[in-house]
Amino acid sequence: MVRNTDLATIAIYSLKGGVGKTTFAINLAWASAAISKRRTLLWDLDPQAAATWLISGDQTGRDEATAIFSKDVDIETLIRPSTMPGIDLIAADTSLRGLDRLFFELGKKKRLARLIDGLGKAYDRIILDCPPGLTETSEQVLRAADLVIVPVIPSPLSQRALGEVARYLVQRGGGHAPILPVYSMVDRRRALHRAALESQPDWPVIPMASAVEQMTSKRKPLGAFASRSPAAHEFAQLWTGVERRLTRS
Repeated sequence: MVRNTDLATIAIYSLKGGVGKTTFAINLAWASAAISKRRTLLWDLDPQAAATWLISGDQTGRDEATAIFSKDVDIETLIRPSTMPGIDLIAADTSLRGLDRLFFELGKKKRLARLIDGLGKAYDRIILDCPPGLTETSEQVLRAADLVIVPVIPSPLSQRALGEVARYLVQRGGGHAPILPVYSMVDRRRALHRAALESQPDWPVIPMASAVEQMTSKRKPLGAFASRSPAAHEFAQLWTGVERRLTRS
């Protein structure tokens, strides 16, 4: 299969939960579609299905998310329009709780990558909202992605988790997607956060903001209801940097 050279896959991944992965995935997918005018697919791989809940127009869970990987199912039959113009969605559901075991049993280390390659005619950017942990699923993600964005809360535990991911990548050897750490939920009033930002001044920063918290009640990305907020501006800047990296590579 010849890959669409314009296609790029961006994974939002962290060893830890609760660092804002879904917030990143939703807002970067919106920026891809609205700012860059890219044909965009958001693929929710997290069994908690937060991204699916936020932007799915179809809330009737079918428990079919793993069928893409385990059965001879046409992936395009599971793609749905989201509630956001320009963004399609592959929804998550509770069946993904068994995805790590399924990947292990299949023994196909590039199953996700091959499925993504098959979507190259329909999409320019695929955003993966990934479950936390170092698992069989994360192995698949690291093989499939062109860029891995890692949200990092400015705290010792979150930064330690990033270090664990870096060590894991070194130990497994071979090529892997470049990692882009991004400070998440930053409160510059906190000395610990200010010190972390000073230690890594080149990392992008997404602030803690009430507008981000409102996403769950609005069920929309920031650009759709708070486009002038500082957080929306920072996500737009982050996406601009992502596009620059992808087109340069």
